[in-house]
Amino acid sequence: MEHIMASFFIFILAVFVGFEVISKVPPILHTPLMSGSNAISGITIIGALICAGPKNFELTTALGLVAVIFAMINVVGGFAVTDRMLCMFKRKKGEKSS
Repeated sequence: MEHIMASFFIFILAVFVGFEVISKVPPILHTPLMSGSNAISGITIIGALICAGPKNFELTTALGLVAVIFAMINVVGGFAVTDRMLCMFKRKKGEKSS
């Protein structure tokens, strides 16, 4: 029981620290940071696949599956936003450079 309480305490602290760090980032940097977080989500997907991999179904398998789903949503969304951002900087046909 003590281990669960310590883990929960660390989780709550991580939530507060993460919120404080993210809220201090200027809006202009959010999209480039999202691109960088795709690599981290890729690592999360590998770890979640390892947890979800055993043939016998346990709680870790279910949590691993949920982690894979959320990490894939994050990766796909991050690439979509990055692609949209990069399209904004492409020159249109017939546009001259200054």
